Amino acid sequence: MLSTSATITFRDKVYQFNPLKPLDISLPLAPGPENVNCFWAEPVKVDTIVVGDFVGSVALGGSTNYQRVHLTPHGNGTHTECYGHISPDPAATLDQCLKRFLFAGQVVSVEPRVQKNGDLVVMASDVLTALDIDYLPEALVLRSLPNSESKRTAQYSGTNPCYLEPALAAFLAVNGIEHLLVDLPSVDREEDGGALLAHHAFWQYPAATRDSATITELIFVPDAVEDGWYLLNLQVTSLVMDASPSKPVLYALRPVPAEGVVSFDQPPH
Repeated sequence: MLSTSATITFRDKVYQFNPLKPLDISLPLAPGPENVNCFWAEPVKVDTIVVGDFVGSVALGGSTNYQRVHLTPHGNGTHTECYGHISPDPAATLDQCLKRFLFAGQVVSVEPRVQKNGDLVVMASDVLTALDIDYLPEALVLRSLPNSESKRTAQYSGTNPCYLEPALAAFLAVNGIEHLLVDLPSVDREEDGGALLAHHAFWQYPAATRDSATITELIFVPDAVEDGWYLLNLQVTSLVMDASPSKPVLYALRPVPAEGVVSFDQPPH
């Protein structure tokens, strides 16, 4: 049986976490129109494979379920992307860029600001107030407020949803934050003439491309997950593409007390 307490060291500080208490912040990929969707992607579709007398459905009398899935990573559900999203380089694929899967992360909640043109934008200044410039995480998980359950099934296409101020993406890049996770369909404006300013700023593409950095979009951070430090397990498929459906999972971190590691059944100091 796994221990209920494990430790990691990040920048000379030791933290403990409970590997038996994962916090899934992904949205599921289910067939049908009642799932989150953006950029005019078709809903996820699942087809039953039929070959001769074989039917890939136990419900229809087959011996096994054998199905084909149609999906658009950037438009259906939680997904993680690399700089290949904005690069013509065929070698810029997520399986080549993402080589580590565990990171020290920080969850930050922020309320977007209404701009003069009516857009909702997550501003750099609001996020930076929650960060310690001398002790920044490897991964930043942004939860936009209000945190409505409707995010789970939102149909974002054509709605000009909230996005990030490019200055925020630039700050994260300059300060070495490698992984950015947002509960928005994109870090950039839905229609911006192809500028993709936040994408370019975060990856520093093409001048000084950060090829190991990733952006994860369409997450959902439940209210029960408090702002603070977490171990992030960024799970992806091995698709040879610029993006993949993904399953980011958090584990709450707390500093190891002076007397050493204690059981998570005991209250923190």
